[in-house]
Order: sequence, then structure tokens, then C-alpha cells
Amino acid sequence: MQVTRGRTERQDAEIPLNLNHYATKKTAAESMLDIALVLANAAQLKAVLEQGPDFRYYTVVLALIGSSLLLQMLAGVLFVAMARKDLNNVDNQRKLNIMNNLATGLVFITAIINIFITAFGVQKTGLYPKT
Repeated sequence: MQVTRGRTERQDAEIPLNLNHYATKKTAAESMLDIALVLANAAQLKAVLEQGPDFRYYTVVLALIGSSLLLQMLAGVLFVAMARKDLNNVDNQRKLNIMNNLATGLVFITAIINIFITAFGVQKTGLYPKT
């Protein structure tokens, strides 16, 4: 058996690298993180709605949470669309690269928005009792 780049010919023949399978796993892992972020946004939305319109940043935080959820849905649609395309097909590679860059940008913007949501502090503190 000849060793090539740390692998034997036999290993290469048994386990070919499937880039589409790798990309699908990566997309699924990113989607799991997005689900966690959606759940966090839902909890934040519940907290700000419980505080009511008397909360100082009520409108701002509602707009931030709404935009975060919208961007997360768009990124999710892109992740599903990417997972359905074959990365090994050369015709799909440019389109998948653009979709991946767009999804990465949406996730980055979503993370920035969530930093602002956290900065405005939507956690239920007991400082805003219902009247």
C-alpha cells in the first residue's frame, strides 16, 4: 500500500470525501445554533411584552427582536436551500458560495442586533410591576 498525504490508497478508496455531506452537516449544526437564538429571542420577546408599553425601550426592543427574528428566518431559508443543492456539481458552486456569504452576513447582523437587545436589558426585573 502506498501512503499519499498521510492516507493509504486503501483508505482513500473506502472513504471518499463527500463535500456535499460535509456541507450538509455544517449547515445542520449552524441551524441548531440558530434555533437556540430563536428561543432566546422568544424569551426576550415574552419579557418585554410582560413589562408592557411603560418599559422605557419598549418600541426599540420590539423592533430589534422583530428584525432579529426576521433575519433568522431568512438565514434559515438560505440554510435549507444550501443543504438541498449538490456542492459537488460545479454549476452549483458559485451560487452556493454567494448563498453562504449572504447567510453568514445575515447571521453576523443578527448577532449584532442581539447585542443591542441584551444591552437594552429586556429581562424581567420586577422593577415594572403591573398596575
